[in-house]
Amino acid sequence: MKATHLYFNSFIGSQKPENITNQDTACPFCDRNTLVDILDQDGDIILLKNKYPVLEDAVQTVLIETANCGSELSLYPKQHLYRVIRFGIQHWLAMEKDPAFASVIFYKNHGPYSGGTIRHPHMQIVGLRKIDYRKNIKPEYFVGELIDEKRGVTLNLSTLPRIGFFEFNIVGKTLDQLEQTADYIQTIAHYILNHFHRRCKSYNLFFYRVNDSVAIKLTPRFVTSPLFIGYAIPQLPNRLLDVVTEVRSIYF
Repeated sequence: MKATHLYFNSFIGSQKPENITNQDTACPFCDRNTLVDILDQDGDIILLKNKYPVLEDAVQTVLIETANCGSELSLYPKQHLYRVIRFGIQHWLAMEKDPAFASVIFYKNHGPYSGGTIRHPHMQIVGLRKIDYRKNIKPEYFVGELIDEKRGVTLNLSTLPRIGFFEFNIVGKTLDQLEQTADYIQTIAHYILNHFHRRCKSYNLFFYRVNDSVAIKLTPRFVTSPLFIGYAIPQLPNRLLDVVTEVRSIYF
């Protein structure tokens, strides 16, 4: 039988520190002398095994993006931004080559509605032994109203969003035009946190392999629509073009 669900270890999950909403909880990524199971490092960018592997039949790793706990991807100097994105994509693609995994997911949570628990800027690369996420992904999820296009990389706002409402897409070749891809990621992260819908506090960043390209989604996060939770019906907002125009006017 095809695997469709991941098993979550609730006991391990109950031990995870949480400081996105509880600022009194110490950040486990700030005390670098106590970090263990480090897999690779580029300056203050660190890849290590996840200390709380809540997903069964998976290998979970954490990419700590910076030593600065109060920073955020939208604020990084360009050279640090490029190093973070290159470091992450290279390790994601390398992990994909391991035949032990049906697929490998690469994503980032930011903010109280993102599903994350730790405030410190980080991403996650997770090898799934039984589930191929690509079977749930359709090419049309990455089609949308064009916002900008440079050096073979396109930025658009989805007209067939996977979950609904506003999903920003970035599509380009794997490691080609990486700096342009990173620039678009940072632009949309900044827009979501500073201009979108009264300064949204949360977003998710997802990376996908689509044929020979890397496709990326940045999704502002609010309380999820009950129509999607109960019936898997995505909704398309009637102000899609207004957001496209706003992003263009601010950044391009």
